[in-house]
Amino acid sequence: MASSEPLWLEAALEDAEEARNWYAERSPLAARGFLLELQAAALAVAESPERWPIYSHGCRRYIFPHKYPYSLVYRYGPPVQIVAVAHGKRRPGFWAKR
Repeated sequence: MASSEPLWLEAALEDAEEARNWYAERSPLAARGFLLELQAAALAVAESPERWPIYSHGCRRYIFPHKYPYSLVYRYGPPVQIVAVAHGKRRPGFWAKR
């Protein structure tokens, strides 16, 4: 069990902000829900980083389990390093060179 705070790449924080802004333009409630899902994802990978399988480019992927079509792409060194907040249908692998 890891439990330390994950490290966020600046680009991953920008991904999250872009997604939150998109939802906020449509519904403040949806934006809040997205942030709650993101928080739950970061907590889950911090607590159990080896739970999710290797995905691509040495990273693992936590897929949001509810209505938001996003995944949290991360590396586990340790520590957990969050590489991207990736939409499921847009620009696959855009984060690969991070």
